[in-house]
Amino acid sequence: MSGPSDLLRRHARPLVLALDLSRPVIDAPGAPPLARLRASRSADLREVVVALDEAAHDPRIAAVVAKVDAPAASWAHAQELHAAVRRFRAQGKPALAHAQSFSEAGAATLAYLVASAFDEVALQPTGELAATGVAVIQPFLRGLLDHLEVDPQLEHRHEYKTARNLFTERGFTEAHREVSERIVEQLHTQLVDAVVDSRGLPADRVRELIDRAPLSAPEALEHGLVDRLAYRDETVVEVLERAGEGATLVTLSRYRTRLEQRRRRQLRRPTVALIPGAGGIQVGRGRDGVLRPVMGADTLAIAFHQARTDPKIKAVVFRVESPGGSAVASDAIWRSIQRTREAGTPVVVSMGAVAGSGGYWVALGADRIIASAGTLTGSIGVVYGKLVVRGFGERLGITTDEAHRGANALLASSTEPYTDAQREQVAGFLDHVYDAFLTRVADTRPLSRDQVAEVARGRVWTGDDALDRGLIDELGGYHEAFVAARKLAGIAPDRALKVRVLPRLPLPERFGLKEVDDGELRTVLGEAGALLRAVGGGAGVRAEVPDVAARLGRHRQG
Repeated sequence: MSGPSDLLRRHARPLVLALDLSRPVIDAPGAPPLARLRASRSADLREVVVALDEAAHDPRIAAVVAKVDAPAASWAHAQELHAAVRRFRAQGKPALAHAQSFSEAGAATLAYLVASAFDEVALQPTGELAATGVAVIQPFLRGLLDHLEVDPQLEHRHEYKTARNLFTERGFTEAHREVSERIVEQLHTQLVDAVVDSRGLPADRVRELIDRAPLSAPEALEHGLVDRLAYRDETVVEVLERAGEGATLVTLSRYRTRLEQRRRRQLRRPTVALIPGAGGIQVGRGRDGVLRPVMGADTLAIAFHQARTDPKIKAVVFRVESPGGSAVASDAIWRSIQRTREAGTPVVVSMGAVAGSGGYWVALGADRIIASAGTLTGSIGVVYGKLVVRGFGERLGITTDEAHRGANALLASSTEPYTDAQREQVAGFLDHVYDAFLTRVADTRPLSRDQVAEVARGRVWTGDDALDRGLIDELGGYHEAFVAARKLAGIAPDRALKVRVLPRLPLPERFGLKEVDDGELRTVLGEAGALLRAVGGGAGVRAEVPDVAARLGRHRQG
């Protein structure tokens, strides 16, 4: 006997989920509104993944159609999108992709990697397919610095820690070339394997076509890399016809709203926290930087404290997207994760495009580490030093003089080179941090110290290689991380989850305003509340509130 919901599904018009991936997705769960506004035309990676996973099992969603001109700017993001589309297709629903051209709107190789996951790929007749392979192009500044008379005094542990090479070398060192060649080889193999698996072409044939690219649209069709030449409107009409009579499009934002409404009706959902950790790692509070975000140790300490002290939160997924930074801050974040696990709340790390150096250090505190095949991680090493600009200043007629007390008062000075004694001190510091890093890896991974030493020395690995060497536990993205969190928390696979993004910050910080001291914020808001209660509204409030607003305004972004 049919119930009301069955009748509703039977008579409701089928929906086609329309995804706009014409710009690279962003990976910023819980980003403040001002940050989201700056990337308003880009879809959020996790929202796309969640929508595809939900749509795969949603009886209202009959198909997916996507613009795929430039869906991703990193290998890991492209691979997560690719996997999500494949999971959608596994439920027997069609997924069609359209690109005006795999060349003009972004990284063409990554765009085609995502597109290849769909049942059918349509390409505009005047477009081209420029999936030409993988390259690493590294600029070196040593020649410029020599010309400017700037002396880079940088040391590292060890030879694969290539961050300093940008300033100290004119080209690849032997170790730098070795790691770059390996990364290129791995990513190229991952690309070929994905196309072979999705398009059913022999591996040798795929490599040949990559070497022949860029291909015109007719050539791409002839060689089986796309399925039809069509304009975007023709592709939309095609997918609507395949979806069924009366089918209509639903955008990601509209579908996300539907999902939120549906979730609110589901009572007693277990809660899993999602803690984003993006950007260079520093002590203090996290923030949105001018060029990139900053992962602040204090902000993450707040997030993990909120997670372990909230009895509703059963597990944590910590999304790491960081090239590293301060060792002290990285260790503080590791300690926050350790305390959370000790309190009985499991933690799963999900690595994004890059989680290297300090980005790998913070991951070591988790119960499980998951990365995409194309994630760049490892880089177990350290670099330290300074650029001495005295010669450059003198060329410009700028001279300096100084007075100091303390043998190392000028250690960090940009006008004074290291003394021999200071070089020894810097070397000792590097050895200490490197030894602490090795110890942390050996204590937390299923590796002996000798095994860690073999894969360390500052070397960067792809997720594939990191898995083979025991640095991570599993390949995957958001989807696999939440599956692991469910398992660790004892949550049944079929139970709907409530995902809470942490930390929950004071209102000004949520809206992208600068750091606000919690004590001052409470004082200011308390004064405002007392004022409102005292005067009861009216002209008196309008006369007094501007002073309170001015105090809050000091923390606004310029």
